[in-house]
Amino acid sequence: MFLRFFLTLICFIVITASLTAMVVLVRSPAESFGETLVSVLLAVMLVTLLTVGPAYYLTRNFIRPLVELVEGARRIADGEYGHKVYTGGRGESHTLARTFNSMSERLAAQFAQLEEDSHQLRTILSGMVEGVVAVDADQRVLFANERAAELLDFDLATAKDRKFWEITRQRHLQAIVARVLQGSEPHREEFDWKSPTARYLAVYAAPLRGTRSQGAILVLHDTTELRRLERVRQEFVANVSHELKTPLSVIKACVETLLDGAVEDSSARLGFLEQIAEQSDRLHNLILDLLTLAQIEAGAEYLEIEPVRVEHAVAECFDRLRPRADAKNITLKLHCTPECRLLCVWADEEALSRILDNLIDNAVKYTPAGGQVEVRWHATAETVCLEVEDNGIGIPERDLPRIFERFYRVDKARSRELGGTGLGLSIVKHLAHGMKGTVKATSTLGQGSKFTVCLPRSRDAET
Repeated sequence: MFLRFFLTLICFIVITASLTAMVVLVRSPAESFGETLVSVLLAVMLVTLLTVGPAYYLTRNFIRPLVELVEGARRIADGEYGHKVYTGGRGESHTLARTFNSMSERLAAQFAQLEEDSHQLRTILSGMVEGVVAVDADQRVLFANERAAELLDFDLATAKDRKFWEITRQRHLQAIVARVLQGSEPHREEFDWKSPTARYLAVYAAPLRGTRSQGAILVLHDTTELRRLERVRQEFVANVSHELKTPLSVIKACVETLLDGAVEDSSARLGFLEQIAEQSDRLHNLILDLLTLAQIEAGAEYLEIEPVRVEHAVAECFDRLRPRADAKNITLKLHCTPECRLLCVWADEEALSRILDNLIDNAVKYTPAGGQVEVRWHATAETVCLEVEDNGIGIPERDLPRIFERFYRVDKARSRELGGTGLGLSIVKHLAHGMKGTVKATSTLGQGSKFTVCLPRSRDAET
């Protein structure tokens, strides 16, 4: 560009000088034409030589800023935002360069802000619990976060620019997207997700405006856990209602019978009164267990964690339950090696007693007369594990995963007959977890069951 402008300027000067020379020659006398021609040629050459330097200087100072500005604009177009040009000197070119540099700085700042905002938005969307998918008017995926890929079972790395119906085969979801793209109103819906692992999804779909081609955005929320909790709540309400209704019905029937005249029959009224007392105790125990469980689950149960000697806790539990075991001729056996006698756990003493009472009482209830209930414990580096084992009726394998659920009973009729509330094992589980422990059960049908509770070990108190 510089050379072309410089040569053009020189040609312009030469042509101007030549035209001037021709005018001089035309007007000169014929007798002196030769001398005049030589003088004119010499003058043209002299003018040309004298103007080359200034022309070069003027061309260089005029063209160089333009060249630098063009190069700067090209580099900015290539993504070098913030690039500056330095022309030197003063005048319009310097003003133009300063304006260009100011524009470049503002452009760099705006692009940096846009990049930061985009990064923040992507970070927020990627960290959302909800899945987010954006598609254009042709259902081509513009954006999807990791949660959406997890919920819809597609590969996030290859999802962009693919058709939505290619990444998910759920016809119901495809119909929702098509409906939103055809209309202009948002759409909310919850449906069952057809997959090997059954789950429920809540979908919010809305038109995606502000782009050259209209699209849609989908927000997906997994409601499987909410559905499960709702079922648990419904089952809990139904179970509580049933458990309260049964003893109340017995009490009401006994009272009505007594009011109808049985109260005057001294031989009959005693049996009715005993039933009323028995069912009242059952209601009382049920209400106490419900309150205890509610307090534990709400975190309102205050556990005073301290070192507790395992042997003492087991011996006190045996003392409390021995009369019940003796009534069924069941042997309570404590298996404790010399090295286990000093073992201590970090626990709440009352909570540990409640755990042992529930486990040993259950073992006594479901062990036939003449059976045996054995309690033993052993230690690892970090925990002490207590085992309560009986040789009773056992638990079917299909029921083992659910025995710690509230009101779950393997044999409902037998459990109610024995006076169980259906909450004992659930309380055991929550108390063990509240003391940073674990509980598990193993059983063989017809041979007996074993419950194992592991709690943190307290070495400092083992002296």
